[in-house]
Amino acid sequence: MELFYDILKQLIRIPCVVGAEHPFFMFLKRELEEMDLKVEYYDGVLVAKGSNPQSGYISAHADRHGLICTGYNEFQYAAFIAKNQADLQGNSNSEQLLKNFEMRFIDQKVQAYNPWSGGYLGLGMITDAYLCERRHNIIFKIDGLDYLSPGTPIAFMDKLDVLEEGLVSAQLDNVISVAMILYLYHLGYQGTAFFTASEEAGRSWRFLLEYFRRFDIETKELLVLDTSPYNSYEDINGLDIVLRNRDENAVFRSPMKNRIKKIAIENSISYHFKDAYLKNMMAQENRKGSLGVTELGRLINASKGQIQGATLQFPTIGYHTVEESTTPKTIDSMVQVLTELYINEERRAAGV
Repeated sequence: MELFYDILKQLIRIPCVVGAEHPFFMFLKRELEEMDLKVEYYDGVLVAKGSNPQSGYISAHADRHGLICTGYNEFQYAAFIAKNQADLQGNSNSEQLLKNFEMRFIDQKVQAYNPWSGGYLGLGMITDAYLCERRHNIIFKIDGLDYLSPGTPIAFMDKLDVLEEGLVSAQLDNVISVAMILYLYHLGYQGTAFFTASEEAGRSWRFLLEYFRRFDIETKELLVLDTSPYNSYEDINGLDIVLRNRDENAVFRSPMKNRIKKIAIENSISYHFKDAYLKNMMAQENRKGSLGVTELGRLINASKGQIQGATLQFPTIGYHTVEESTTPKTIDSMVQVLTELYINEERRAAGV
C-alpha cells in the first residue's frame, strides 16, 4: 500500500477548487499517460482507457472545496457562488452543512493559483468567515491576498496526516477516490475511468451524461467512488465501506451492488447501506430529512435509467475540511473490493 499513499500525498498537494480543476486535470493526464493509458479530455471530464475499456466503468469527481475571489478583498465559498447555484437544490449534504460550519475555517492557510496554468499566486490566512443570508454563501476575510483579481481560485493548504486514533486525515473528498483509481491501474485494471469536475456544485453528472450520449453508450455497471460523511469516530469505527440502495433522486438498480455485497461478506468487510442508515436515524429522531444527493442518482434520473450503477464510498468524519478522516482499514477494504471486482474476476474468467 506504500504506492497508494505516495500517490495520495502527491495528489493532495495539487489544488483543485471546484470550477478551477484544469491544472489538476493536466497533472492527472500526465500521470495516466505515463502508465500507457489512452487519455481523453472533454469539457468537465477527463477519461482514461486501458487495453480493455469496456471491462469496467469507474467514476470519481476530482474537484474539492475552496474559495473564489469575487471582488476586491472579497472571497466566497466556491461551490455556492451565484453562477454555480442553479444546480443546487438545497437537499445535498454540502448545502445542509453550509449553515453549520463557517467558523471551522478560521486560521486556515490558503493558497491562490492561476486557474489555467496552476501557477502559485500567493499565500494567505483566513481571519474570519460568516454566512451571508442575502447571498446564501460564506464570506471570508483573508489576510495577505487583497491583490487578487475576481475569478481567482484559492485552495486550502493541505497534506496527509495520521492522527492519534490511527486515522488518515486530509481534505479527502474526493482526492482519495482519484488516488484509488490510479492505484487500481497500477494493480492491473484495464477498464475506463472518469474524473469529473464541479461535483460540489452539483454539475458533474451533466458532463458524464454528455460523454455517454456523445458515444451512444448505455451501461448498468457504472461504479462511482466517493466519500460518505458521518458525525463522529464512533459512527465509522468498525465500518469499512458504504453502499447505497438509492439517494434522493433515484433507485440504484445494478447487479454490481450485490456483487460488492458478496465480496464484502466473503472477505469479512463491514458495510452498511447509507440510505437505510439515514432512514433509521430519522425514524429514531422522529424527523424528516434528505437521503442525500449523489452524482449517480442525478445521472440515473436524467438518463431515465439508461445509465445505471452502484456507489462505493469511504466512510469519513470531518466532512469538507482539511481534517476529513477515514481509517486505514477502510482504504485496505476498498482496494480489496475493487481488486476482486475488476482484476481477480477478469483473471479467473481468462483462466489465469
